[in-house]
Amino acid sequence: MPQPFTLPEFYVPHPARLNPHLETARVHTKAWARQMEMIEGSGVWDEADFDSHDYALLCAYTHPEADAAQLDLVTDWYVWVFFFDDHFLAVYKKTGDLPGAREYLDRLPLYMPVEDGAAIPEPTNPVEKGLADLWLRTIPSMSADWRSRFAESTHALLLDCVWELGNINDKRVPNPVEYIEMRRKVGGAPWSAGLVEYVTSEVPAAVAYSRPLRVLRDTFSDGVHLRNDVFSYQRETEEEGEVNNGVLVVERFLRCTPQQAAETVNRAITSRLQQFENTVLTELAPLFVEKGLTPFEAAAVLHYVRGLQDWQSGGHEWHLRSSRYMNGAARPGADRLSPGLAGLARTFGHVPHPVGPTPPPTLYMPYQVQVSPHLTGARREMVAWSRRMGMLDVLPGVPGSGLWTERMLAGFDFAVCAAMIHWRADPSELDISTGWLTWGTYADDLFPVRFGATRDMAGAKLFAERLGRFMPMDAATFPPPADPVESGLADLWVRTAGPLDEAGRRTFRQAVTDMTGSWLWELNNQIQNRVSDPVDYLEMRRRTFGSDLTKALARLSLGACLPPEIFRTRALTAIDDSASDYGCMTNDVFSYRKEIEFEGEAANVVLVIERFLGCDTATALAITRDLMAARIRQFERVVADDLPRTADDAGLTREQRSALDSYVDLLRDWMAGVLRWHQLTRRYDEEALKEKTLRFSPVRATGLGTSAVRLFTR
Repeated sequence: MPQPFTLPEFYVPHPARLNPHLETARVHTKAWARQMEMIEGSGVWDEADFDSHDYALLCAYTHPEADAAQLDLVTDWYVWVFFFDDHFLAVYKKTGDLPGAREYLDRLPLYMPVEDGAAIPEPTNPVEKGLADLWLRTIPSMSADWRSRFAESTHALLLDCVWELGNINDKRVPNPVEYIEMRRKVGGAPWSAGLVEYVTSEVPAAVAYSRPLRVLRDTFSDGVHLRNDVFSYQRETEEEGEVNNGVLVVERFLRCTPQQAAETVNRAITSRLQQFENTVLTELAPLFVEKGLTPFEAAAVLHYVRGLQDWQSGGHEWHLRSSRYMNGAARPGADRLSPGLAGLARTFGHVPHPVGPTPPPTLYMPYQVQVSPHLTGARREMVAWSRRMGMLDVLPGVPGSGLWTERMLAGFDFAVCAAMIHWRADPSELDISTGWLTWGTYADDLFPVRFGATRDMAGAKLFAERLGRFMPMDAATFPPPADPVESGLADLWVRTAGPLDEAGRRTFRQAVTDMTGSWLWELNNQIQNRVSDPVDYLEMRRRTFGSDLTKALARLSLGACLPPEIFRTRALTAIDDSASDYGCMTNDVFSYRKEIEFEGEAANVVLVIERFLGCDTATALAITRDLMAARIRQFERVVADDLPRTADDAGLTREQRSALDSYVDLLRDWMAGVLRWHQLTRRYDEEALKEKTLRFSPVRATGLGTSAVRLFTR
């Protein structure tokens, strides 16, 4: 059977190594698979299938430093997970038996109790039998924190197979953002990262959930999964009727050939691996210092990083050899660096340049805007409050401050944005919403003025850390504010947090902290003159834009009616992220010229797409438009299909279901209001941009090749 495309040239920066205990693992794991009834009589594999897949070879490549006992156990885990995948395909995916699949998956977490000595039910099939055996053999040597994380990733791997099955039943190919996020769960690489910890070194709990470690897990996962999608495209699309494949996702979204889609996915693999490398080189050392890790703990993290690199290279080598995959004409055993060099040129080669007028494309928006009757009063209060907080003043000792005039602020019109996204608010609530929008934008404008031009990361971290002191849990104890950002935050915190209980205050505080902390990520990229990896950009953009903050304001109006755990379900996460992405990309489309030409910025999704695909601005704008439409359509599909089932599973009352419907309406108002504000505000008008440029130097432009844009002086 001819291949649908020629395999691209993969970026493989680390040599694959082979574990010397391979043969003993082969003998052990075949005996174990027979004992678990996965070979003869399972109806899934026979001995020839098992031998040709050679999972022991996979584990010997991916865990080259494991001792013999560790390699045996890890290989058994991989035999189990591949058997589960093929068993689920045969019994539930091909038959479309969604109810049976749910019942089957609901039992599996019972075989992974985190507590010592917890009872487990009697296994009824090879998957349950294998999981029970493996869990009891693995957990004695690991901490409770690791057990909890590994159980969570294993549960996600199993549970979210329902998402794949739903796509197959509906013949629906997911959009690229949805696919990347869900593939991490169903693809199992986060689970694999847990086994890397088992073999190498357990990650200290103090840093396990930090951004750098999360990025390392996510980039590792994306590289593993997208590589697998390239190799398994033919089997999945031609033999299995699969729609959950990254090459197919790109092929359908970009309306291109399989060859072009495979090359694009390979670019994404390279980009994710280089994001991994950049995180190791620029974010781990500061993390170790900030968290006070001992040398032993820091070494444990680096040992784990080495294990992830080994897995990435070893997994690639195994794909070149296994009979499961399309690998004709492939060249095993070669390290390939040239795709990485091209990727580095795209990432670090940006030079700010004039772009001229870039009118936004027509954007899909199915919702109507409504406006609060209290808008006029909110506009007056916005200007008066900004003046009281000092946001219209020049700050002593801060060159380039005095960012806004009263005329500019009136043109920005944050009040009309608040009046559309929170049109149900009473006058006091609307003033608070307007204040938060004004404060967040002022702080975001001031941050690069103070820290970007001088590349002052230490000062920026101190600035961000101080902001937490103006959000005390008692909503009363503050240090003296040092600037308008601190003054505005203290004022807003008292008015917002006062009516909230402790849980509400913590949730809202986290939303503000996530936004202000994300500015450090932007500064880190600015210091490097680095255009972000597309996946990392979209995931961090939700924070830099303040999506969670503004949506948290909307959530306050629901009171405590809805249980907090409902917002952590897959359905609620999906609609939250879809809405956030629509709002973030709306901002990037309208602010493209402002950021690229007038400010020397590199944090814009249109630019990110340009650099990643090597396309022109018009094409990148069209792709952004299509991605926005895909996200809002995903929002509607989840609301219609998944949300009712989530409410049923959570046992929500009629009152709670009504509150959930209100939250969905709030998100619709948020998306429609954000778009309409961008169409109305003068913040992105050419006249306003030129006025600002004549007043101040575009201090955001720093790094290689950016001197040309720093021509204006105050």
